[in-house]
Amino acid sequence: MLCFVLILLSAQAPCPPEAAALIEDAAARAAAFDLAGSADQLAAAARGCPEAHVAALYIRGLVDAQEAFRQGGSPEALIPVRGAIDALARIALNRPGPAEVARLALIAAAAAAQSERDELRLYIDSAVRMESLERAAGQPGAPIVPAVEVAGDLWLQVHHYEEARRWYLEASGQLGMTPRIRTGLARVEALLQRSVQP
Repeated sequence: MLCFVLILLSAQAPCPPEAAALIEDAAARAAAFDLAGSADQLAAAARGCPEAHVAALYIRGLVDAQEAFRQGGSPEALIPVRGAIDALARIALNRPGPAEVARLALIAAAAAAQSERDELRLYIDSAVRMESLERAAGQPGAPIVPAVEVAGDLWLQVHHYEEARRWYLEASGQLGMTPRIRTGLARVEALLQRSVQP
């Protein structure tokens, strides 16, 4: 996450100080599990910093996908997520990079909102694979919340606890033990223990 923030802030056309402060606050909010607050900060930053636009679309899309899941994953509830996916597709133009990783992760989140596990697997695997290649090349992956962390969150959401654990452990190997990974692993372990108790 910090890597993306630093790259975003050092882009060729630097963001104004107000936008840079909003991006830093958005990253801190996301780390504290306030994705809605993070999305709001990024939307404000995007007005003065076009580079923040991808992050704003992505994080708001994750928030909207969570809300769609709570509403049963109806097509109507997923309209804002589909809008973010389409906007990211126009930015990415089928090229690897943060916008494409974010697009793939949002497709996976939309699938998870509908409990479509096969589609979730296809798209989150693609997002994480692309993100890993980007990072290996010294480039950023998904902005603010890495796709590899989102993978754990989505599998936890659809009650595939072993799969969630696998992705959180993969994420910790790539990123270290972030608050999202630590919390995700704790939730997975608690749910797994509960499922084996008589």
